[in-house]
Amino acid sequence: MIPLHPATAGPPAPQRQQARRGVVDGPARLARLLDAPHRLGIFAGALMLALAALWWGGVLALRAGGAAVPWAVSPSAAHALLMVFGFMPFFFAGFLFTAGPRWLGMAPVAARALLLPVATMALGWLAAWLGFHLSSALAAVGLALVACGFALLTGRFGLLVLQSRVDDRDHARLVLLGCAVASFALWVAAVAVALDREALARAATQFALWGGVGLVFAAVAHRMIPFFTTTALPSVQAWRPRVLLAMLALLLGTQAPFAAADALVTGPWPAAPMALRALVELSGGAMLLWLAVRWGLVQSLSVRLLAMLHMGFFWLGVAFTLAGVSHALSAVSGGTLSLGLAPLHAFTMGYLGSTLIAMATRVVCGHAGRTLVADNWAWAMFWALQAGVVLRVLAALLPDAATPLTLLAVQFWIGAVGAWTLRYGRWLLKPRIDGRPG
Repeated sequence: MIPLHPATAGPPAPQRQQARRGVVDGPARLARLLDAPHRLGIFAGALMLALAALWWGGVLALRAGGAAVPWAVSPSAAHALLMVFGFMPFFFAGFLFTAGPRWLGMAPVAARALLLPVATMALGWLAAWLGFHLSSALAAVGLALVACGFALLTGRFGLLVLQSRVDDRDHARLVLLGCAVASFALWVAAVAVALDREALARAATQFALWGGVGLVFAAVAHRMIPFFTTTALPSVQAWRPRVLLAMLALLLGTQAPFAAADALVTGPWPAAPMALRALVELSGGAMLLWLAVRWGLVQSLSVRLLAMLHMGFFWLGVAFTLAGVSHALSAVSGGTLSLGLAPLHAFTMGYLGSTLIAMATRVVCGHAGRTLVADNWAWAMFWALQAGVVLRVLAALLPDAATPLTLLAVQFWIGAVGAWTLRYGRWLLKPRIDGRPG
Protein backbone atom coordinates (compact mmCIF):
# COMPACT_ATOMS: atom_id res chain seq x y z
CA MET A 1 0.00 0.00 0.00
CA ILE A 2 1.09 3.61 -0.58
CA PRO A 3 1.69 5.33 2.79
CA LEU A 4 0.21 8.63 3.81
CA HIS A 5 2.44 11.57 4.65
CA PRO A 6 1.63 14.91 6.27
CA ALA A 7 0.95 17.80 3.92
CA THR A 8 4.08 19.58 5.11
CA ALA A 9 6.32 16.81 3.80
CA GLY A 10 5.81 17.52 0.12
CA PRO A 11 7.98 16.38 -2.78
CA PRO A 12 11.10 18.30 -3.80
CA ALA A 13 10.76 21.26 -6.11
CA PRO A 14 11.61 19.37 -9.36
CA GLN A 15 8.91 16.81 -8.61
CA ARG A 16 6.38 19.53 -7.85
CA GLN A 17 7.24 21.21 -11.13
CA GLN A 18 6.89 17.89 -12.93
CA ALA A 19 3.50 17.42 -11.25
CA ARG A 20 2.33 20.83 -12.39
CA ARG A 21 3.48 20.15 -15.93
CA GLY A 22 1.75 16.75 -15.90
CA VAL A 23 -1.54 18.22 -14.75
CA VAL A 24 -1.44 20.80 -17.53
CA ASP A 25 0.08 18.82 -20.40
CA GLY A 26 -0.98 15.21 -19.79
CA PRO A 27 -3.55 14.16 -22.39
CA ALA A 28 -6.90 12.86 -21.14
CA ARG A 29 -8.09 9.76 -22.99
CA LEU A 30 -10.82 7.23 -22.27
CA ALA A 31 -8.38 4.47 -23.21
CA ARG A 32 -6.49 5.27 -20.01
CA LEU A 33 -9.30 3.61 -18.06
CA LEU A 34 -7.90 0.24 -19.14
CA ASP A 35 -4.44 1.00 -17.75
CA ALA A 36 -5.35 -0.17 -14.22
CA PRO A 37 -8.39 -1.52 -12.33
CA HIS A 38 -8.69 1.56 -10.11
CA ARG A 39 -9.07 3.79 -13.17
CA LEU A 40 -11.96 1.83 -14.66
CA GLY A 41 -13.81 1.09 -11.43
CA ILE A 42 -13.48 4.45 -9.71
CA PHE A 43 -14.22 6.45 -12.86
CA ALA A 44 -17.43 4.46 -13.47
CA GLY A 45 -18.39 4.71 -9.81
CA ALA A 46 -17.75 8.45 -9.61
CA LEU A 47 -19.75 9.10 -12.78
CA MET A 48 -22.61 7.00 -11.46
CA LEU A 49 -22.48 8.75 -8.08
CA ALA A 50 -22.63 12.21 -9.65
CA LEU A 51 -25.48 11.25 -11.99
CA ALA A 52 -27.43 9.66 -9.13
CA ALA A 53 -27.04 12.83 -7.06
CA LEU A 54 -28.22 15.00 -9.96
CA TRP A 55 -31.17 12.70 -10.64
CA TRP A 56 -32.38 12.63 -7.06
CA GLY A 57 -31.83 16.35 -6.65
CA GLY A 58 -33.94 16.94 -9.74
CA VAL A 59 -36.67 14.61 -8.46
CA LEU A 60 -36.82 16.45 -5.13
CA ALA A 61 -36.88 19.86 -6.82
CA LEU A 62 -39.72 18.83 -9.14
CA ARG A 63 -41.66 17.34 -6.25
CA ALA A 64 -41.23 20.53 -4.19
CA GLY A 65 -42.41 22.58 -7.17
CA GLY A 66 -45.55 20.49 -7.55
CA ALA A 67 -44.54 18.93 -10.88
CA ALA A 68 -45.69 15.40 -11.64
CA VAL A 69 -42.95 12.82 -12.19
CA PRO A 70 -43.95 9.47 -13.76
CA TRP A 71 -43.01 6.42 -11.69
CA ALA A 72 -43.27 2.73 -12.52
CA VAL A 73 -41.38 1.86 -9.32
CA SER A 74 -42.08 3.84 -6.15
CA PRO A 75 -39.64 6.75 -5.72
CA SER A 76 -38.51 5.61 -2.26
CA ALA A 77 -37.68 2.11 -3.53
CA ALA A 78 -35.95 3.46 -6.64
CA HIS A 79 -33.93 5.89 -4.51
CA ALA A 80 -32.85 3.14 -2.13
CA LEU A 81 -31.89 0.75 -4.93
CA LEU A 82 -29.84 3.35 -6.74
CA MET A 83 -28.04 4.69 -3.67
CA VAL A 84 -27.12 1.24 -2.36
CA PHE A 85 -26.35 -0.64 -5.59
CA GLY A 86 -25.82 2.18 -8.09
CA PHE A 87 -22.21 3.19 -7.55
CA MET A 88 -20.84 0.99 -4.76
CA PRO A 89 -20.15 -2.09 -6.95
CA PHE A 90 -18.11 0.07 -9.34
CA PHE A 91 -16.05 1.54 -6.52
CA PHE A 92 -15.61 -1.95 -5.08
CA ALA A 93 -14.18 -3.08 -8.41
CA GLY A 94 -11.68 -0.22 -8.37
CA PHE A 95 -10.62 -0.75 -4.75
CA LEU A 96 -10.62 -4.52 -4.44
CA PHE A 97 -8.73 -5.31 -7.61
CA THR A 98 -6.11 -2.71 -6.74
CA ALA A 99 -5.53 -3.48 -3.04
CA GLY A 100 -6.88 -7.04 -3.03
CA PRO A 101 -4.05 -8.72 -4.96
CA ARG A 102 -1.53 -7.00 -2.68
CA TRP A 103 -3.36 -8.15 0.45
CA LEU A 104 -3.45 -11.68 -0.90
CA GLY A 105 0.04 -11.88 -2.43
CA MET A 106 -1.38 -12.43 -5.91
CA ALA A 107 -0.42 -11.07 -9.30
CA PRO A 108 -2.07 -7.79 -10.37
CA VAL A 109 -5.40 -8.05 -12.19
CA ALA A 110 -5.66 -6.40 -15.60
CA ALA A 111 -8.34 -3.77 -16.01
CA ARG A 112 -9.51 -5.48 -19.21
CA ALA A 113 -10.56 -8.47 -17.11
CA LEU A 114 -13.08 -6.21 -15.36
CA LEU A 115 -14.43 -4.57 -18.51
CA LEU A 116 -17.26 -7.08 -19.09
CA PRO A 117 -18.77 -6.92 -15.56
CA VAL A 118 -18.38 -3.14 -15.39
CA ALA A 119 -19.98 -2.67 -18.82
CA THR A 120 -22.78 -5.09 -17.90
CA MET A 121 -23.55 -3.12 -14.74
CA ALA A 122 -23.47 0.19 -16.61
CA LEU A 123 -25.88 -1.13 -19.26
CA GLY A 124 -28.09 -2.54 -16.52
CA TRP A 125 -28.33 0.79 -14.75
CA LEU A 126 -29.23 2.56 -17.97
CA ALA A 127 -32.17 0.16 -18.35
CA ALA A 128 -33.13 0.28 -14.67
CA TRP A 129 -33.06 4.07 -14.57
CA LEU A 130 -35.44 4.31 -17.50
CA GLY A 131 -37.54 1.52 -16.03
CA PHE A 132 -37.99 3.33 -12.72
CA HIS A 133 -40.02 5.93 -14.60
CA LEU A 134 -41.46 3.96 -17.52
CA SER A 135 -41.74 0.22 -16.86
CA SER A 136 -41.18 -1.95 -13.80
CA ALA A 137 -40.37 -4.89 -16.11
CA LEU A 138 -37.58 -2.88 -17.74
CA ALA A 139 -36.34 -1.86 -14.30
CA ALA A 140 -36.26 -5.51 -13.21
CA VAL A 141 -34.30 -6.52 -16.33
CA GLY A 142 -31.85 -3.71 -15.71
CA LEU A 143 -31.37 -4.73 -12.08
CA ALA A 144 -30.81 -8.32 -13.17
CA LEU A 145 -28.05 -7.17 -15.52
CA VAL A 146 -26.45 -5.23 -12.68
CA ALA A 147 -26.70 -8.32 -10.50
CA CYS A 148 -24.97 -10.37 -13.23
CA GLY A 149 -22.09 -7.91 -13.43
CA PHE A 150 -21.76 -7.69 -9.66
CA ALA A 151 -21.80 -11.49 -9.36
CA LEU A 152 -18.98 -11.72 -11.92
CA LEU A 153 -16.90 -9.24 -9.92
CA THR A 154 -17.61 -11.07 -6.68
CA GLY A 155 -16.68 -14.41 -8.23
CA ARG A 156 -13.45 -12.99 -9.62
CA PHE A 157 -12.46 -11.64 -6.21
CA GLY A 158 -13.48 -14.96 -4.64
CA LEU A 159 -10.99 -16.77 -6.88
CA LEU A 160 -8.22 -14.49 -5.64
CA VAL A 161 -9.11 -15.30 -2.05
CA LEU A 162 -9.29 -19.05 -2.71
CA GLN A 163 -6.01 -19.15 -4.65
CA SER A 164 -4.08 -17.03 -2.16
CA ARG A 165 -1.64 -18.75 0.17
CA VAL A 166 -0.97 -15.88 2.58
CA ASP A 167 -1.79 -16.53 6.22
CA ASP A 168 -3.82 -13.37 6.85
CA ARG A 169 -6.93 -13.50 4.68
CA ASP A 170 -9.50 -12.52 7.30
CA HIS A 171 -10.18 -9.05 5.89
CA ALA A 172 -10.41 -10.33 2.33
CA ARG A 173 -12.79 -13.11 3.40
CA LEU A 174 -15.08 -10.64 5.15
CA VAL A 175 -15.00 -8.37 2.10
CA LEU A 176 -15.89 -11.35 -0.08
CA LEU A 177 -18.75 -12.24 2.26
CA GLY A 178 -20.06 -8.68 2.14
CA CYS A 179 -19.94 -8.62 -1.65
CA ALA A 180 -21.68 -12.01 -1.84
CA VAL A 181 -24.46 -10.84 0.50
CA ALA A 182 -24.98 -7.64 -1.49
CA SER A 183 -24.91 -9.51 -4.80
CA PHE A 184 -27.51 -12.04 -3.63
CA ALA A 185 -29.70 -9.28 -2.19
CA LEU A 186 -29.60 -7.48 -5.53
CA TRP A 187 -30.95 -10.61 -7.25
CA VAL A 188 -33.77 -10.71 -4.69
CA ALA A 189 -34.50 -7.03 -5.31
CA ALA A 190 -34.64 -7.59 -9.08
CA VAL A 191 -37.18 -10.40 -8.63
CA ALA A 192 -39.16 -8.29 -6.18
CA VAL A 193 -39.38 -5.40 -8.66
CA ALA A 194 -40.48 -7.81 -11.39
CA LEU A 195 -43.25 -9.12 -9.11
CA ASP A 196 -44.20 -5.63 -7.90
CA ARG A 197 -43.28 -6.54 -4.32
CA GLU A 198 -42.03 -3.18 -3.08
CA ALA A 199 -41.66 -4.24 0.57
CA LEU A 200 -39.46 -7.19 -0.44
CA ALA A 201 -37.32 -4.95 -2.65
CA ARG A 202 -36.83 -2.52 0.20
CA ALA A 203 -36.02 -5.34 2.62
CA ALA A 204 -33.40 -6.77 0.25
CA THR A 205 -31.88 -3.33 -0.18
CA GLN A 206 -31.66 -2.72 3.56
CA PHE A 207 -30.16 -6.17 4.15
CA ALA A 208 -27.52 -5.47 1.50
CA LEU A 209 -26.78 -2.05 2.97
CA TRP A 210 -25.89 -3.32 6.43
CA GLY A 211 -24.88 -6.94 5.87
CA GLY A 212 -23.15 -6.35 2.54
CA VAL A 213 -21.86 -2.84 1.93
CA GLY A 214 -21.50 -2.08 5.65
CA LEU A 215 -19.53 -5.28 6.23
CA VAL A 216 -17.12 -4.45 3.39
CA PHE A 217 -16.49 -0.98 4.80
CA ALA A 218 -15.99 -2.35 8.33
CA ALA A 219 -13.37 -4.86 7.16
CA VAL A 220 -11.50 -2.24 5.16
CA ALA A 221 -11.66 0.25 8.05
CA HIS A 222 -10.16 -2.27 10.48
CA ARG A 223 -7.29 -3.04 8.13
CA MET A 224 -6.52 0.39 6.72
CA ILE A 225 -7.31 3.12 9.27
CA PRO A 226 -4.71 1.99 11.85
CA PHE A 227 -2.17 1.41 9.05
CA PHE A 228 -2.67 4.82 7.46
CA THR A 229 -2.63 6.50 10.86
CA THR A 230 0.60 5.03 12.16
CA THR A 231 2.27 5.65 8.79
CA ALA A 232 1.40 9.35 8.81
CA LEU A 233 1.60 9.78 12.60
CA PRO A 234 4.22 7.44 14.07
CA SER A 235 3.32 8.63 17.58
CA VAL A 236 -0.07 6.88 17.25
CA GLN A 237 0.26 3.14 17.83
CA ALA A 238 -1.50 0.87 15.33
CA TRP A 239 -4.19 -1.09 17.17
CA ARG A 240 -6.38 -3.59 15.38
CA PRO A 241 -6.83 -6.84 17.34
CA ARG A 242 -8.69 -9.62 15.58
CA VAL A 243 -11.43 -9.61 18.20
CA LEU A 244 -12.21 -6.03 17.20
CA LEU A 245 -12.68 -7.12 13.60
CA ALA A 246 -15.12 -9.79 14.76
CA MET A 247 -17.01 -7.25 16.88
CA LEU A 248 -17.32 -4.81 13.97
CA ALA A 249 -18.55 -7.55 11.65
CA LEU A 250 -21.05 -8.77 14.25
CA LEU A 251 -22.32 -5.26 14.96
CA LEU A 252 -22.95 -4.51 11.27
CA GLY A 253 -24.26 -7.99 10.58
CA THR A 254 -26.87 -7.93 13.33
CA GLN A 255 -28.32 -4.72 11.92
CA ALA A 256 -29.08 -6.38 8.58
CA PRO A 257 -32.03 -8.61 9.64
CA PHE A 258 -33.48 -5.84 11.81
CA ALA A 259 -33.34 -3.37 8.92
CA ALA A 260 -34.89 -5.89 6.54
CA ALA A 261 -37.65 -6.66 9.03
CA ASP A 262 -38.42 -2.94 9.36
CA ALA A 263 -39.24 -2.91 5.65
CA LEU A 264 -41.47 -5.99 5.87
CA VAL A 265 -43.29 -5.42 9.15
CA THR A 266 -46.16 -2.96 9.23
CA GLY A 267 -47.00 -1.23 12.47
CA PRO A 268 -44.89 -0.69 15.60
CA TRP A 269 -42.65 -3.39 17.06
CA PRO A 270 -43.34 -4.76 20.57
CA ALA A 271 -41.58 -2.78 23.27
CA ALA A 272 -39.29 -5.59 24.51
CA PRO A 273 -37.45 -6.39 21.23
CA MET A 274 -37.28 -2.68 20.40
CA ALA A 275 -35.68 -1.94 23.78
CA LEU A 276 -33.18 -4.78 23.28
CA ARG A 277 -32.31 -3.43 19.86
CA ALA A 278 -31.83 0.05 21.33
CA LEU A 279 -29.51 -1.36 23.99
CA VAL A 280 -27.35 -3.11 21.39
CA GLU A 281 -27.18 0.01 19.22
CA LEU A 282 -26.38 2.38 22.10
CA SER A 283 -23.66 0.03 23.33
CA GLY A 284 -22.31 -0.32 19.79
CA GLY A 285 -22.43 3.43 19.27
CA ALA A 286 -20.47 4.06 22.48
CA MET A 287 -17.85 1.49 21.43
CA LEU A 288 -17.52 2.97 17.95
CA LEU A 289 -17.16 6.54 19.22
CA TRP A 290 -14.51 5.36 21.67
CA LEU A 291 -12.77 3.44 18.89
CA ALA A 292 -12.73 6.54 16.66
CA VAL A 293 -10.85 8.39 19.41
CA ARG A 294 -8.63 5.37 20.16
CA TRP A 295 -7.63 5.14 16.52
CA GLY A 296 -6.45 8.76 16.54
CA LEU A 297 -9.35 10.96 15.48
CA VAL A 298 -7.97 14.02 17.30
CA GLN A 299 -4.38 13.51 16.16
CA SER A 300 -5.51 12.97 12.55
CA LEU A 301 -6.78 16.53 12.29
CA SER A 302 -3.21 17.65 11.54
CA VAL A 303 -3.22 15.60 8.30
CA ARG A 304 -6.24 16.48 6.17
CA LEU A 305 -6.40 13.34 4.04
CA LEU A 306 -6.14 11.18 7.13
CA ALA A 307 -8.70 13.32 8.97
CA MET A 308 -11.21 12.74 6.16
CA LEU A 309 -11.00 9.00 6.76
CA HIS A 310 -11.24 9.32 10.54
CA MET A 311 -14.22 11.69 10.38
CA GLY A 312 -15.97 9.24 8.09
CA PHE A 313 -15.54 6.49 10.68
CA PHE A 314 -16.76 8.85 13.42
CA TRP A 315 -20.10 9.04 11.58
CA LEU A 316 -20.53 5.29 12.10
CA GLY A 317 -20.59 5.81 15.86
CA VAL A 318 -23.00 8.71 15.44
CA ALA A 319 -25.31 6.58 13.29
CA PHE A 320 -25.49 3.75 15.83
CA THR A 321 -26.05 6.20 18.68
CA LEU A 322 -28.88 7.92 16.81
CA ALA A 323 -30.40 4.54 15.98
CA GLY A 324 -30.28 3.52 19.62
CA VAL A 325 -31.96 6.74 20.75
CA SER A 326 -34.58 6.40 18.02
CA HIS A 327 -35.50 2.83 18.97
CA ALA A 328 -35.48 3.66 22.68
CA LEU A 329 -37.99 6.42 22.01
CA SER A 330 -40.08 4.03 19.96
CA ALA A 331 -40.01 1.43 22.74
CA VAL A 332 -41.24 3.82 25.44
CA SER A 333 -43.82 5.57 23.24
CA GLY A 334 -45.47 2.55 21.66
CA GLY A 335 -44.00 3.37 18.27
CA THR A 336 -45.22 6.95 18.06
CA LEU A 337 -41.84 8.65 18.55
CA SER A 338 -38.56 8.14 16.73
CA LEU A 339 -35.76 10.02 14.99
CA GLY A 340 -37.06 9.00 11.55
CA LEU A 341 -34.42 8.64 8.86
CA ALA A 342 -31.70 10.49 10.79
CA PRO A 343 -29.75 7.32 11.77
CA LEU A 344 -29.98 5.92 8.24
CA HIS A 345 -28.59 9.06 6.60
CA ALA A 346 -25.87 9.41 9.23
CA PHE A 347 -24.82 5.90 8.20
CA THR A 348 -25.18 6.22 4.43
CA MET A 349 -24.23 9.83 3.67
CA GLY A 350 -22.06 10.31 6.74
CA TYR A 351 -20.13 7.07 7.20
CA LEU A 352 -20.27 5.43 3.79
CA GLY A 353 -20.18 8.67 1.77
CA SER A 354 -17.36 10.33 3.71
CA THR A 355 -15.25 7.16 3.84
CA LEU A 356 -15.80 6.52 0.14
CA ILE A 357 -14.62 10.01 -0.84
CA ALA A 358 -11.64 9.82 1.53
CA MET A 359 -10.49 6.43 0.22
CA ALA A 360 -11.10 7.28 -3.42
CA THR A 361 -9.15 10.53 -3.07
CA ARG A 362 -6.21 8.67 -1.62
CA VAL A 363 -6.25 5.94 -4.28
CA VAL A 364 -6.51 8.37 -7.19
CA CYS A 365 -3.73 10.63 -5.86
CA GLY A 366 -1.40 7.77 -4.95
CA HIS A 367 -1.83 5.86 -8.19
CA ALA A 368 -1.53 9.01 -10.30
CA GLY A 369 1.96 9.62 -8.90
CA ARG A 370 0.77 12.72 -7.03
CA THR A 371 1.47 13.79 -3.48
CA LEU A 372 -0.83 12.12 -0.96
CA VAL A 373 -2.42 15.23 0.47
CA ALA A 374 -5.85 16.81 0.57
CA ASP A 375 -5.31 20.29 -0.81
CA ASN A 376 -7.66 23.22 -0.25
CA TRP A 377 -9.92 22.09 -3.09
CA ALA A 378 -10.30 18.54 -1.76
CA TRP A 379 -10.75 19.85 1.79
CA ALA A 380 -13.52 22.21 0.67
CA MET A 381 -15.31 19.40 -1.19
CA PHE A 382 -15.15 17.20 1.88
CA TRP A 383 -16.62 19.88 4.14
CA ALA A 384 -19.38 20.55 1.62
CA LEU A 385 -20.19 16.87 1.92
CA GLN A 386 -20.24 17.14 5.72
CA ALA A 387 -22.61 20.10 5.50
CA GLY A 388 -24.93 18.03 3.33
CA VAL A 389 -24.91 15.19 5.85
CA VAL A 390 -25.65 17.47 8.81
CA LEU A 391 -28.49 19.18 6.94
CA ARG A 392 -30.04 15.86 5.92
CA VAL A 393 -29.88 14.54 9.49
CA LEU A 394 -31.44 17.79 10.75
CA ALA A 395 -34.19 17.45 8.14
CA ALA A 396 -35.14 14.12 9.70
CA LEU A 397 -35.02 15.54 13.22
CA LEU A 398 -37.05 18.68 12.35
CA PRO A 399 -40.10 17.53 10.37
CA ASP A 400 -41.54 21.05 10.06
CA ALA A 401 -38.43 22.18 8.18
CA ALA A 402 -37.80 18.87 6.40
CA THR A 403 -38.41 20.04 2.83
CA PRO A 404 -36.16 23.12 2.74
CA LEU A 405 -33.43 21.39 4.74
CA THR A 406 -33.51 18.34 2.45
CA LEU A 407 -33.37 20.50 -0.67
CA LEU A 408 -30.41 22.39 0.77
CA ALA A 409 -28.71 19.16 1.79
CA VAL A 410 -28.99 17.70 -1.69
CA GLN A 411 -27.42 20.83 -3.17
CA PHE A 412 -24.36 20.39 -0.96
CA TRP A 413 -24.29 16.70 -1.84
CA ILE A 414 -24.46 17.40 -5.58
CA GLY A 415 -21.80 20.08 -5.29
CA ALA A 416 -19.43 17.85 -3.34
CA VAL A 417 -19.69 14.65 -5.40
CA GLY A 418 -20.00 16.56 -8.67
CA ALA A 419 -16.87 18.61 -8.02
CA TRP A 420 -15.02 15.47 -6.91
CA THR A 421 -15.99 13.63 -10.08
CA LEU A 422 -14.97 16.50 -12.35
CA ARG A 423 -11.57 16.85 -10.74
CA TYR A 424 -10.49 13.32 -9.93
CA GLY A 425 -12.33 11.74 -12.83
CA ARG A 426 -10.19 13.87 -15.14
CA TRP A 427 -7.05 12.64 -13.39
CA LEU A 428 -8.12 9.06 -14.03
CA LEU A 429 -8.11 9.82 -17.76
CA LYS A 430 -4.55 11.19 -17.67
CA PRO A 431 -1.21 9.37 -17.52
CA ARG A 432 0.67 9.17 -14.24
CA ILE A 433 2.74 12.30 -13.74
CA ASP A 434 5.79 10.26 -12.72
CA GLY A 435 5.82 8.39 -16.02
CA ARG A 436 5.21 4.97 -14.44
CA PRO A 437 2.64 2.57 -15.91
CA GLY A 438 -0.75 2.08 -14.28
